[in-house]
Amino acid sequence: MPPIGPLERGLAVLRALAAAPGGRMAASGLAKETGLARSPVDRIAATLIRLGYVREEVRELVLAPPLLCLGEAYLRSAGIAAALDPLAARLADELDESVSVAVPDGDDAVRFVVQHTRRRALSVSFRVGDVLPADRCAPGPLFAAAQREWAVDDQLIEPGLVAVAVPVRDPEGRTAYALSAVSHTSRHSAEDLREHALEPLRRTAAAMTAALAAGGAEAAPEPVTDPTPDAKRELGPEYLQSLARGLAVLAALGQARGGMTLAAVARATGLSRATVRRSLLSLVELGYVAGDDGRFAPLPRVLDLGYPLLSALSLDEIARPHLAELVRQVHESASMAVLDGPDIRYVSRVAASRIMSVTITTGTRFPAYATSMGRVLLAGLPAAERLPAGLELKPLTAYTITDRAALGRVIDTVAGDGYAVVDQELEKGLRSVAAPVRGADGSVVAAVNVALHAGRTTEAEARDAVLPALRETAARISADVAAVRPASGTASPAPPRSAAAARPPGR
Repeated sequence: MPPIGPLERGLAVLRALAAAPGGRMAASGLAKETGLARSPVDRIAATLIRLGYVREEVRELVLAPPLLCLGEAYLRSAGIAAALDPLAARLADELDESVSVAVPDGDDAVRFVVQHTRRRALSVSFRVGDVLPADRCAPGPLFAAAQREWAVDDQLIEPGLVAVAVPVRDPEGRTAYALSAVSHTSRHSAEDLREHALEPLRRTAAAMTAALAAGGAEAAPEPVTDPTPDAKRELGPEYLQSLARGLAVLAALGQARGGMTLAAVARATGLSRATVRRSLLSLVELGYVAGDDGRFAPLPRVLDLGYPLLSALSLDEIARPHLAELVRQVHESASMAVLDGPDIRYVSRVAASRIMSVTITTGTRFPAYATSMGRVLLAGLPAAERLPAGLELKPLTAYTITDRAALGRVIDTVAGDGYAVVDQELEKGLRSVAAPVRGADGSVVAAVNVALHAGRTTEAEARDAVLPALRETAARISADVAAVRPASGTASPAPPRSAAAARPPGR
């Protein structure tokens, strides 16, 4: 049976977007790249936008973080997130070197499925989902020769890059993965790295083999639902039901380790068995799913659908499009900050076009206690860590709250209300309102705010006119941050540091 046409074409569009710089391309460019006519590209785009997998920005289509759920389906189904990733993270800490896990991808390539990178001036830039030629990297020989116990890459991929790899075997004793330690010749020669890392690699590989054999369920992902009824009413014939349902089936395959039966996928999606069967057989034909012994599981090729790009997004890259939309709504500048010791540090900002505006750049720091974003971030900490005894509360304006007890009560109120308004405490004439950004576990990882000139907007107007839009923006950013969650070495944004933490060097 030939693949479902809209599903095949939709996956082609996603692959083309994933290969484009920044994961973005105009619809006309996608038509040219895929060989499709403009009309089906527009219908595919409308469907993907409705699903949240793609967004439209300045006449370009852009991959969006919710698309990561497809790659996550593979990582969960294979047991990579639960069985391999934590062990690789510990090994990276032990060796103080970058650590990767790779799988074979065809006969002549390997694909990275775990990556924990040491942040240095000379650091490895591999991402989860990236592909390398098998004959030019350490994992390749391990997949080519099943009984080989280790392999070395001595600057085959790039001058200065060295790696040593060992096999990770499945319960049947086959080489299923390759575990690598990667360094630079400024730190280790290939031989020196082998001596330094081989035994810890072997020990960790044995633990990985045991973890894979133990099996167990992955953390349950969000239920997969069919959006067709509402989407059909909204978009009519522009909505490609078979594409949406095929992608829902692919995402649902992450709900169990080692694959799912057709009946289990039908239960997970709420779709009919006939619909699920057609989607699964199409995904098998297209190379995204394996179907063996009545069970279906995603294949590494699913990671081609934007995973390397989206899983590596920074907080700034996640927040910026949402902040830009907020600025278009409220016509005031918007920012994001994280807690860094006793300060907030700006990590993203979109300025409004005004003759008189607040001039702040990314990287700017302010005392957390006197800012709206700072109070939101402090409110996200345990009560005992919000205002440590050694923290000096200086008056920055005549309005700055410097009484510790009074400030503590204000922060308690912020924690209960879920937002903060600060009126001219940082700088006279500057009023701001802030809301929290939360990670997948509900913890506060950042804050977003709108900065206002006190002469233009009253405090009541800030609450009534600005706060609702700000909260909606914070919720959208939170959803994207949760999508770019830790998985296979892809680190989500770090949570705020306690106000008691030491300042970074150079402060």
